[in-house]
Amino acid sequence: MKSANGQGEGKREPLKLRERAYESFIEHLLTGNIRPGQFLSQRELTELTKLPLGAIRELIPRLEVEGLIITVPQRGLQVVHADVKLIQDAFQFRLFLEREAAAIFAQEASDEMLAELRKAHESMLVTFQRASGKGHSDLVAQAQELDWHLHNTLINFLGNPIIASAYRVNLLKLRVFRQERTRLNEAVVIPTMREHLVILDALATRDPNKAADAMTTHVLHARDRALGLGTSAPAERAAKKRK
Repeated sequence: MKSANGQGEGKREPLKLRERAYESFIEHLLTGNIRPGQFLSQRELTELTKLPLGAIRELIPRLEVEGLIITVPQRGLQVVHADVKLIQDAFQFRLFLEREAAAIFAQEASDEMLAELRKAHESMLVTFQRASGKGHSDLVAQAQELDWHLHNTLINFLGNPIIASAYRVNLLKLRVFRQERTRLNEAVVIPTMREHLVILDALATRDPNKAADAMTTHVLHARDRALGLGTSAPAERAAKKRK
């Protein structure tokens, strides 16, 4: 009979391999090595991830449940396509979660948390304005991280791992399928930071309705940009009202 320690070790290793396979797959998605609509075989996934076939076979059901791949009979595994409906659905999901998250954060977050978020955004805005026209891809990357940080902070504040996990997968889809439009670029960093400051202003009032409304405006602007509807100018005008 195996020892208790031996049994424990035997159960932990497959879990590690599954997680490594998942993280590797996501990394390849985000870097473009795996593309939306691409067909893949299990063998190709083992070559990409450098992990055994058993781990890939256990990975596939998770990717299917999360809506990242589908199994096409006689064709293999296909990374899902991004279409208008998928983008609309993903942003609707974001809106439902983030409106409620903003309302709760407004009522329960500490003054210190709000002050820290405000300081980070004001600093980024000033730094980016000073560097305007000088070529600052590093700053754009930092602004993108700050953008995600604000939204993740509000979602994680709910303390609900089910919501946090679902939100993470939904955001991942948006990042993968519309990277050129959902990621920040130089043209939208400043208006986005200003919109975030509008949200922080609303959160600081401790009024859940104002917080939810400010978040709604911001998420809808992001949705329209992802759909290529050209709303960046109205978004910027709305954000400039803070000036």
